[in-house]
Amino acid sequence: MHIRLSLALALMLGAAAPAVAAVKPPAAVVADGLPSVPESLADATRPYLQARRAAFLGWNAADRSMLIKTRFGATEQLHIVQAPYGDRRQVSFEDEPIMFAALSPDGATTVVQKDVGGGEFYQLYTLKDGRLHLLTDGKSRNWFGAWSPDGKLIGYASSRRNGADMDLYVADPTKPGSERLVAQVTGGGWSISDFSEDGRTALVSNRTSINQTILYELDVASGKLTRITDAKAQVAYPGARYAPDGTVWTTSDKDSDFLRLGKLDRKTGRFTPVSKEPKWDVSDFAISPDGSFIAYAINEAGVTRLRVMNTATGATRNVDGLPAGVLQWSIGDTIQIAPWGDIGLSLSSARVPGDAFSIDPKTLTVTRWTRSESGGLDPEKNVEPKLIEVKSFDGETVSGFLYRPDPAKFPGKRPLVMDIHGGPEGQVRPDFIGSWNYLINELGVAVFMPNVRGSSGFGKRFVNLDNGPFKREDSVKDIGPFYDALAQDPALDASRFGVSGLSYGGYMCYAVAIRYGDRLKGASCTVAISNFVTFLENTQAYRRDLRRVEYGDERDPKQRAKLQEISPLTSIDRVKIPMLVATGGNDPRVPPSEADQVIKAIRSHGGTVGHMLATNEGHIFQKKENEDYHFWTVLQFWRKNLLGETVE
Repeated sequence: MHIRLSLALALMLGAAAPAVAAVKPPAAVVADGLPSVPESLADATRPYLQARRAAFLGWNAADRSMLIKTRFGATEQLHIVQAPYGDRRQVSFEDEPIMFAALSPDGATTVVQKDVGGGEFYQLYTLKDGRLHLLTDGKSRNWFGAWSPDGKLIGYASSRRNGADMDLYVADPTKPGSERLVAQVTGGGWSISDFSEDGRTALVSNRTSINQTILYELDVASGKLTRITDAKAQVAYPGARYAPDGTVWTTSDKDSDFLRLGKLDRKTGRFTPVSKEPKWDVSDFAISPDGSFIAYAINEAGVTRLRVMNTATGATRNVDGLPAGVLQWSIGDTIQIAPWGDIGLSLSSARVPGDAFSIDPKTLTVTRWTRSESGGLDPEKNVEPKLIEVKSFDGETVSGFLYRPDPAKFPGKRPLVMDIHGGPEGQVRPDFIGSWNYLINELGVAVFMPNVRGSSGFGKRFVNLDNGPFKREDSVKDIGPFYDALAQDPALDASRFGVSGLSYGGYMCYAVAIRYGDRLKGASCTVAISNFVTFLENTQAYRRDLRRVEYGDERDPKQRAKLQEISPLTSIDRVKIPMLVATGGNDPRVPPSEADQVIKAIRSHGGTVGHMLATNEGHIFQKKENEDYHFWTVLQFWRKNLLGETVE
């Protein structure tokens, strides 16, 4: 009797509900003050986390196959696709993701660029029989540039000498130990862009900021650098390339607000624009091996438009068969033209996770080579965004993309998360948004992604509107008019708005939580700058001067004082809303200390902040287990703070 009574009481009082099974954090993740992740949530979201993309990396001249990277396991690896919709045959098998690879002109050798733990100290390797063979020193930061046309040399930049200056090297990748320092330089923005047809000369770029690129020709034998463009002019020349006849083609904003495609006189430095578009940047281009045509891409209000130009006549034709999407960026040639003439590239859109395509230059027929999976979900059901434009505090027009949940499925006013891009010279474009689709499609949470002043894609006047410490907060002020406009939307619930952001967007996330916190329910800030002075002092040496041009120079007393004044850490006591912070333990750009100091300050003032630290990641989470767990913690955060659900 006593035993039965005790059991009955235990059932009534102590065992009313079974424990909810939870997902364990990945081994490299430190979860501090985070809610648990129920296995039921992981199961419900899993299809949205299984989308993969295929990124085009090049043509193989030997067998006319494509080299792509995609993910079938935990990280993106190299695959070969022999024909349209052919098998994706995996050829690299690393624990770490492959950032980039480049095939030699004859297709016999593949050079790979990869780092460890997201630290961005990239090494170059050759790939043979599924294994990588180290070419560089294993310690410094190395950046692939180009193959010589005969396939005997690669050119690259390396910080090997002192950790800060990206000197110029060449090497025969088939002969380990053959690397040769060709030119010592000063600064972290140097790279080798291309080799001349005879391989004796290389085009070299020194990018000092988004506003300035100084072009040189490098004598590969002697190491002599001959400057082509004005070192004092604030003019950009991204993507310079040699044509087979020695003509230098490049994009430039010389005498223009936008990047135009044109020719550069190697002796005088005179730029002659050839593309005719009065507005929008030419973002990428490729020259055919025989020099007869150029394929180039326009960034038209965020959407990629591809055109093919006859170099003899200047006549252009539009390629109309591609999805209305976004060209996927690569550190090499984003567009590549095969020896037989086919144009190769990869695109993504709201309904295309990312796939490789080819275009016949004669007929402009588009052929899709891959159809990347989206976790078994129908990508056609994903919401396509609407462009929203508003006038900011000073009359400047700013815009962004709004993703609305289906009103038939989610009637009434819906909550919203504003997600702010990084850079700060980045740009939100109508791309595939991955796991964000779960919030929109399954939870009915609207998502708005703004392009505040300082974003690229809208001309160099616009990109410079936030430069330096004295203009920096103008970009934060752009957020207020967006919130005003969104609050007037009858389908949105202004009492349930949140903000998120990554990198510079993380700084914006902090700053918006401070300035507009009374309008918000929470802030999710990832790899975020919290103090501009400590950020500039602690970011890696090879990128410090580039960031000083954008944010200001902490060594100057007047600028230092202003940087300190506008830093979120200075006003962090004004944060009254719940916050979630995520950090990469190996981040070379925004060190983990930026998160540590803001978390300590918020908690010292009695604020609420959770922290996810991925000790084996850098600035971007690239290992799937970490990506997934970060998404789940963010999702739990919004379920609690936007949807009012009980989260343990």
